[in-house]
Amino acid sequence: MAKRSSLYIRIVEGKNLPAKDITGSSDPYCIVKVDNEPIIRTATVWKTLCPFWGEEYQVHLPPTFHAVAFYVMDEDALSRDDVIGKVCLTRDTLASHPKGFSGWAHLTEVDPDEEVQGEIHLRLEVRPGARACRLRCSVLEARDLAPKDRNGASDPFVRVRYKGRTQETSIVKKSCYPRWNETFEFELEEGATEALCVEAWDWDLVSRNDFLGKVVIDVQRLQVAQQEEGWFRLQPDQSKSRRHDEGNLGSLQLEVRLRDEMVLPSSSYQPLVQLLCHEVKLGIQGPGQLIPLIEETTSTECRQDVATNLLKLFLGQGLAKDFLDLLFQLELSRTSETNTLFRSNSLASKCMESFLKVAGMQYLHGVLGPIINKVFEEKKYVELDPSKVEVKDVGCSGLHRPQTEAEVLEQSAQTLRAHLGALLSALSRSVRACPAVVRATFRQLFRRVRERFPGAQHENVPFIAVTSFLCLRFFSPAIMSPKLFHLRERHADARTSRTLLLLAKAVQNVGNMDTPASRAKEAWMEPLQPTVRQGVAQLKDFITKLVDIEEKDELDLQRMLSLQAPPVKEGPLFIHRTKGKGPLMSSSFKKLYFSLTTEALSFAKTPSSKKSALIKLANIRAAEKVEEKSFGSSHVMQVIYTDDAGRPQTAYLQCKCVNELNQWLSALRKVSINNTGLLGSYHPGVFRGDKWSCCHQKEKTGQGCDKTRSRVTLQEWNDPLDHDLEAQLIYRHLLGVEAMLWERHRELSGGTEAGTVLSSPGEAPEDSLARLLQVLQDLREAHSSSPAGSPPSEPNCLLELQT
Repeated sequence: MAKRSSLYIRIVEGKNLPAKDITGSSDPYCIVKVDNEPIIRTATVWKTLCPFWGEEYQVHLPPTFHAVAFYVMDEDALSRDDVIGKVCLTRDTLASHPKGFSGWAHLTEVDPDEEVQGEIHLRLEVRPGARACRLRCSVLEARDLAPKDRNGASDPFVRVRYKGRTQETSIVKKSCYPRWNETFEFELEEGATEALCVEAWDWDLVSRNDFLGKVVIDVQRLQVAQQEEGWFRLQPDQSKSRRHDEGNLGSLQLEVRLRDEMVLPSSSYQPLVQLLCHEVKLGIQGPGQLIPLIEETTSTECRQDVATNLLKLFLGQGLAKDFLDLLFQLELSRTSETNTLFRSNSLASKCMESFLKVAGMQYLHGVLGPIINKVFEEKKYVELDPSKVEVKDVGCSGLHRPQTEAEVLEQSAQTLRAHLGALLSALSRSVRACPAVVRATFRQLFRRVRERFPGAQHENVPFIAVTSFLCLRFFSPAIMSPKLFHLRERHADARTSRTLLLLAKAVQNVGNMDTPASRAKEAWMEPLQPTVRQGVAQLKDFITKLVDIEEKDELDLQRMLSLQAPPVKEGPLFIHRTKGKGPLMSSSFKKLYFSLTTEALSFAKTPSSKKSALIKLANIRAAEKVEEKSFGSSHVMQVIYTDDAGRPQTAYLQCKCVNELNQWLSALRKVSINNTGLLGSYHPGVFRGDKWSCCHQKEKTGQGCDKTRSRVTLQEWNDPLDHDLEAQLIYRHLLGVEAMLWERHRELSGGTEAGTVLSSPGEAPEDSLARLLQVLQDLREAHSSSPAGSPPSEPNCLLELQT
């Protein structure tokens, strides 16, 4: 049994931000920190005070995290980035509103005395004395303190105050992981109510000392306990009155939802999984009613989540194709007009969207990646709408002349025809690259639609059904927002966005089989019609080949693709492996191409070169960040592992940005999560000379000075399936609609009371709905008997943040 915590984060947009540049504008981006550790950086939106990001993330965290903060920054090319403001949400606040936060939040000023982080290790005792009891405070060590100096560290000392008397520890130079082991005593009067205050400070020779955080100890409670020892989280100084600047720094629109799940052992979910799988295997011909009932009782706001959970569950059981086939048949049975087929946000449409992202994302990257990159690199001005054309000067120096509107339109049409033609050609060549399960699912869709709408007048309907998902719900959104599909690291600028939008419109026209209705919407797209008509023929030929896959071919192709399993993560990194006792300089990093698979982390000089294994996956013990001061460079991570002889080794790898750093850490942690011998602590510095740079310990193989963060990961489209978690999430959803399920059961059975035990032990109820209600009852009892107790059902309240 394990408790899983995850944060769903959507950073929507900002408004009314202050201007930080001399141009009267800003270049804003967001940094998301969990307990002061950066885990996400959005793209920069240039030259605006009202940026739109629309970026979504899912972060898996240990249940013990405290707060998530959103910092809005202004990017500067020549100087340090400016801080505009922040929004902070504590874990307790999020946990009290399981439906989450949604809406606008005012940005508040970033106060240095509130930007604290880290923990301090204290031992507190009340000891008897000659005249009165003595209060003894031992300051042992601290970890993960905020770096306040330019060298990426601090010079920390601790100030202990009680009843007007102050004592201080020694100063530890250049460390965020200091060790003091110093003890202070105070005379303790009987009945004293004053608290003991332990403050951490960064010593500065010239300027004033910087506040690092404090801990306030209740002495009365300590007198009862007599002794207490542990790690105490440093808290900000909230004694100062805050400036009333809310609203002056602008606002940020967010959606944040915390999900805590107590996941039971796999055996507890087997009855639920087997029941749902049995329903899918029966198909539409059987007496099964659960899948239609789940769709009927699922609200619009949570349909996407339920669709994703069901899809992943059946994908893990090898029944994704059968599940989607059942949904196709259910939707076709209630559709009479071909022009409305799969156009609503039904469970079938949502499940198919999730399926394509989970099973087809690598395929999409292979087809679209080169075309999208070319659009970004060319940065041409493209416009087909005469009402939006901007006439500009063309020619060489001294011979400038205004470019006519006709020339702009013709050049734009040529550019778009070239991009569209390249995309359709790449698509036509990609049949064998498409995953077998995707091809088989499209085959079922094609057949079902042709059976439902036979006849020559409906000849194009099966093709349009396939393109409604492949083009309209998968390729077109990826073209319009390549960053959201991981095709690019940054959002497109205004000019490139317009080119991508026009290209996406052209792809949609091809996907609609160039119907008169699609042509009539925007007559100015007419210059692309020859390419669109040719594209329709290409697309129909592609779909015909795509769905032409039999069961044997499907198995053979699946087997072949499984032998060529895609890497979990790959890309260029800079490597430095420590040798000897010499100084470690950033210039010693060497650029190589790395590839992480389910077996090893390997590298090569180029993507096409022969790879050499660096670290066997089973030998990884930790993957963690490195202090910036260690190499004088940011975004460095360390992979701690054992070599073939069992000796501990460390590989230092540098990434180009904070997002790439967190993606690599996340991938390494996920593939090694079940390794034996994972470390609980590590050194965030390097062993230079005769001591660690972080805590100044001289024992190289001793216990680390910071705790590892193996459970902090980012959710990606290619994550391994977690069957137990998906089953728990489906159970949680069914628990929320249990009243509706009971109502339907009463209608079918003629009056069974809600909560009635449906069968004796060892007896299975006859109908599937009764069995489902029995399974929910058994799972509820299993949760109740677990140490954490029963999970609460979903409340109906959604806490909104308003300006």
